[in-house]
Amino acid sequence: MVFFKTDEEIELIKEGALILGKAHAEVAKNIKVGVSTLKLDNIAFDYIKSFNAIPSFKGYNGFPSSLCISVNEQVVHGMPGEYVLKEGDIISIDCGVFYKGFHSDSAYTYPVGQINSEVYKLLKVTKESLYKAIEFATVGNRIGDVGFAVQYHAEQNGFSIVRELVGHGVGKNLHEGPEVPNYGKRGKGIKLEEGMVLAIEPMVNLGTKNIVQEKDGWTVRTSDRKPSAHFEHTVAVRRGKAEILTTFEFIEEVTKGF
Repeated sequence: MVFFKTDEEIELIKEGALILGKAHAEVAKNIKVGVSTLKLDNIAFDYIKSFNAIPSFKGYNGFPSSLCISVNEQVVHGMPGEYVLKEGDIISIDCGVFYKGFHSDSAYTYPVGQINSEVYKLLKVTKESLYKAIEFATVGNRIGDVGFAVQYHAEQNGFSIVRELVGHGVGKNLHEGPEVPNYGKRGKGIKLEEGMVLAIEPMVNLGTKNIVQEKDGWTVRTSDRKPSAHFEHTVAVRRGKAEILTTFEFIEEVTKGF
């Protein structure tokens, strides 16, 4: 079901999204060789709780952690643990914050030290595809326009789009309608309207689009074990230009971009 938000409710989502963006930055400060993914999760949990906010993912359908941390060939839903980051890894951090009755959701994929040029291009193109999709998250466009923008940019650059995992509406529930695929046909799908809030989240693979789920019941990885990248913003559908509610500003102050 699609739930439409008032301007006041969207402002509440933005308040939580600010905490979320700063939590991402606190994690980003600690992404380096020799750090365990569990340590990163603990940093996010403590930071979010310090604002009397709640990590959206912790306990969601039994998920045990505050962050989804997906390394290298892991696409999404990786569980933090004893894995220690190595030079040349890439690490996707997906996080949500529940604050004043509303969720916000965002993801960012980081290089660990020096990564090869092909993987660097994967990260760059995936992030670009997110912003190209957001350009179409405006009143009167359709979900297919958003998905097509991701798919076209990724595939033009030689990468593949995961089909089974999609973006979603977000608000009082972490996952609401509509689904937001990262592929599609222009002019198809439901029409976008004022008050929709969408989590747009390209998941782009270096090799095949095919994925498998690990035995832990959560982690999704590429079937060919080639790297995957994931970027996500929570966005309000507006007339003329979408409003990005989450922010990468604090992350990129730490990382200096890439």
